[in-house]
Amino acid sequence: MIFLKTEDEIELLRQSNLLVGKTLAEVAKLVKPGVTTRELDKVAEEFIRDHGAIPTFKGFPNQYGEPFPASLCTSVNDQVVHGIPNDIVLKDGDIVSVDCGTYMNGFCGDSAYTFCVGEVDEEVRNLLKVTKEALYIGIQNAVQGKRIGDIGYAIQQYCESHSYGVVREFVGHGIGKEMHEDPQVPNYGKRGYGPLMKRGLCIAIEPMITLGDRQVIMERDGWTVRTRDRKCAAHFEHTVAVGAGEADILSSFKFIEEVLGDKAI
Repeated sequence: MIFLKTEDEIELLRQSNLLVGKTLAEVAKLVKPGVTTRELDKVAEEFIRDHGAIPTFKGFPNQYGEPFPASLCTSVNDQVVHGIPNDIVLKDGDIVSVDCGTYMNGFCGDSAYTFCVGEVDEEVRNLLKVTKEALYIGIQNAVQGKRIGDIGYAIQQYCESHSYGVVREFVGHGIGKEMHEDPQVPNYGKRGYGPLMKRGLCIAIEPMITLGDRQVIMERDGWTVRTRDRKCAAHFEHTVAVGAGEADILSSFKFIEEVLGDKAI
């Protein structure tokens, strides 16, 4: 069932999502060679809890195994989504996609950003650039009167025009009092197909794009998803509220990009 949000509920969603953006900015301060993703996770969880919120991901149930053990999903290089923070040291030239969720005042926040670790190959930086651009192209289609398929079509066409793979198995989603609500929001699709979008619909749009083939596999931990061909993947995500004219972006990359400066994607 799709739940449309009131203006007051959208403002509560905005608060949760802005906290996600500020949390990712704290992570951005630390991303460099020699740091572990477990260290990033520790800082993020402390920051979220210090601001009166709960990390939504921690303890999230899993039909394939144990609940998620951390506050961030940290997916390195060929890992697409749901990477578990660990003690492996990030190296110069790596990329790390950091997905973060919060729960505050009864509503969820959800956003993701892919960071460069030190100096990254131009080919990989371009993957990140196109994936981020595709996110905003998708958001341009999140307007009243269009359909969910319009978002996926726009993202798919843009990424495939750059010869990148568009992951099918994992998609965006509705968001509100629960982190995952209806409808699903694929990063592929047909124009004019799927649920009709109405004002007050809140969704997380999150392109997951691969440098090579779009095929993915799940690791034995039951969470981490990586590319089958072991080529890099990028992931950017915003939570938005569908509007009559244009979408209202409830999350923010502003805080991240203030930290990164001219190193931002």
